[in-house]
Amino acid sequence: MHYLITGGAGFIGSNIAEALVRKGEKVRILDNFSTGKRENATFLRSLSKGKPGNPVEIIEGDIRDPDTCRRAVQGIDYVLHHAAMVSVFQSVAEPLLCNAVNVTGTLNVLMAARDSRIRRFVLASSSAVYGDGDEEDASGAFAPSRARHENMPLDPLTPYAVSKLIGENYCRIFYRLYGLETVCLRYFNVFGPRQDHRSEYAAVIPKFIDALRHGRRPVIYGDGRQSRDFVFVGDVVQANLRACVAPKAAVGRAFNVANHRAVTLLELLDAMKAILKSDLAPSFSEARQGDIRHSWAENALAREFLEFSPSVSLQDGLERLIRSEG
Repeated sequence: MHYLITGGAGFIGSNIAEALVRKGEKVRILDNFSTGKRENATFLRSLSKGKPGNPVEIIEGDIRDPDTCRRAVQGIDYVLHHAAMVSVFQSVAEPLLCNAVNVTGTLNVLMAARDSRIRRFVLASSSAVYGDGDEEDASGAFAPSRARHENMPLDPLTPYAVSKLIGENYCRIFYRLYGLETVCLRYFNVFGPRQDHRSEYAAVIPKFIDALRHGRRPVIYGDGRQSRDFVFVGDVVQANLRACVAPKAAVGRAFNVANHRAVTLLELLDAMKAILKSDLAPSFSEARQGDIRHSWAENALAREFLEFSPSVSLQDGLERLIRSEG
């Protein structure tokens, strides 16, 4: 089979590409390298050396250009769409750019996929579509009964979240109107190898690791009692592969990709300090605009329709990640 991964030089996309190449599949990557890493592309090319049929092809281009999208989908069986503005906070600062990339860009890829008659289109969506809710009891403690499930009302709070929900809706109507098979995956907090700590908008785990390793106090925005559902990137890879081949009942739907476990940032930091043998205390800063207080997920529908269930715990994932970075 031949797979197109938009954003395939990025964190999640490159991990998917690696898994596919190791399985002997052909992979085409479309990336403009605005956040994707050229070293990831170089690694994927090196991985494919000696394999028959040139299994890795790199197209440097932008999903905002319809012609580039049409060229990228030619001869493709499956599209795994990960190219996006991925930062909530950048979307608050630059909503027009967020819309151009995440909405118009997604529509460009969908139209190209429809016209090329691919087998299935998998969208990388986000838990951000759920928004925030009344999830604390009178004492301020997290109320564990309110896990996000796919049938609950959605309440996106930022341009990023809105853009992801629009992408899901486009996927749904492209299936209903045109017969293009689509599956949407709502990622919760993904972590693992190749996640960059250097960006202003970097995720919390790589930032914590970098700070602890360099003797700096990790910065927590807010009180640290906010919670997240962390899922290892290897499990996200498997969710994508399952979404490509899942039965027809999965088509036109959205699924949570998560561990079904809420972890506060203070608990996360304690786990990482234990692994790295650090006693550094965190530094607290003002909560950031657009930050959701609590986010965790039910994953029963993914088990039922995709036959997918995460296999890596947070502790195991953190240990793997820290080992992989030496």
